[in-house]
Amino acid sequence: MKKTFISSYCRGGIIGGVLYADESALTFKTNKLTVAREVRNLTLRLDEIKDLQWKWIVLPIASIKMKSGETHRFIIFNKWRFDKHYKEISKLKSI
Repeated sequence: MKKTFISSYCRGGIIGGVLYADESALTFKTNKLTVAREVRNLTLRLDEIKDLQWKWIVLPIASIKMKSGETHRFIIFNKWRFDKHYKEISKLKSI
């Protein structure tokens, strides 16, 4: 069950796009040609995600820490809906 969330990736600025969440990964997509190719279609596999934490700086910012040590930050415009869906798909990952 794939869900779509309007979001922005925070990396040396704000990059607008869409975050897709399904049972296997979180995928950020943008059509901005001025950003690196790996950011235009960034996939974060759920089994590689170590932690997700929220911060509020005017808007909700999700900090996703990977097992590799990387941290990815996203502004997600419907935090409540995303958080609920993420918890559901995380439970499926652990089964």
